[in-house]
Amino acid sequence: MKTIVPDSYKDGAHILTGALFISFSSTWVAWSQVDPAVSAFYRVFFGSLFLLLYCFLTKGIRPISLKTIVYCALCGLCFAGDLFCWHLSILYVGPGLATILGNFQVFVLTFMSVLFFGQRLRMVFILALLLAFFGLFLIIGVNWHTLSDDYQLGVLFGLITALLYAFFILSLRKIQGLEPGISFIYTLLLISVATTVILGPLVWFSGKSFAIPGFGSLLSLACLGLFSQTIGWAFIARSLPNLLPSLAGLILLLQPALAFLWDVLIFARPTSLVQWGGVCVVLAAIYLGATSTKTRN
Repeated sequence: MKTIVPDSYKDGAHILTGALFISFSSTWVAWSQVDPAVSAFYRVFFGSLFLLLYCFLTKGIRPISLKTIVYCALCGLCFAGDLFCWHLSILYVGPGLATILGNFQVFVLTFMSVLFFGQRLRMVFILALLLAFFGLFLIIGVNWHTLSDDYQLGVLFGLITALLYAFFILSLRKIQGLEPGISFIYTLLLISVATTVILGPLVWFSGKSFAIPGFGSLLSLACLGLFSQTIGWAFIARSLPNLLPSLAGLILLLQPALAFLWDVLIFARPTSLVQWGGVCVVLAAIYLGATSTKTRN
């Protein structure tokens, strides 16, 4: 007898799978052994190829307006900065913490929603923000001045990543509003191409080499483009609109949680019980922050 799985379970499983794929993003970056700008470039370059193939096979390619092209370029600029800063953060503080810091975008987005989109701030958000920084202090240590210069830079680049990621999400939503007839994957293709065009000259003029040092590096960069930029987002985009935001947000927290776990298991990141407690506090705070606003009537 055939078992029928409720759509909500299927959608949850799709988002869970997407979060699992994307959780390896920072691991692929660390394994690639190339400059942060170069790994960011190859992520969107290979991602663009895979996304183009997907859109071609699904006949999802559509003409777009000049205004949409401009917003895609703006979104690509935000995404380029986001990837560059995040990959630098991975280099300095490791894949796990860099990914957790990037997810502070929840708080940036909430502030923007309150200031510009008429959402009402609740006390639970203030509590979530305080909890997030308390958890961060547990992870990195309360005494900032005892950390190395590189580690301090890594934390700062991670927080800048969160800021740029928030701008990326806002511009992405704007594009989807301008072109409601196109799929999210096609939108992601346009942005990936724009990001590639921006990062390519950045790598060139900075004097970095596009050379890939070996097969292992090539495989890591290809997997970064395939699983993180294409398949992971495809799973999430397919089912995200069908789930309650609170449930989707809870499932998506698996991504930074697993990224930190991979950092510990694969790269032997030394982590104390206090730091594990900090990770749990930060993840709980991010979830509270993501579900703490209400739209004004």
